[in-house]
Amino acid sequence: MFGNLGGGEIVILVLIVLLVFGANRLPEAGKAVGKGIREFQRALRETQDEVERSDRAAPPTAPPRDAGPKRLLE
Repeated sequence: MFGNLGGGEIVILVLIVLLVFGANRLPEAGKAVGKGIREFQRALRETQDEVERSDRAAPPTAPPRDAGPKRLLE
């Protein structure tokens, strides 16, 4: 999940985050990040649903019956 980060490096990152944000603001920051992720996923789902609906609603396009080679009658 964290790529090449080891346990000690993760602990150091957590301590830095605690120093920057403070223990009281971490729950607020977590809620904000969670809300942003949920909004992004909702928008992504809506966009996918809209694309799927438009694909189902549009009939397949076929060339016209008289689309063969045209001859000049002159």
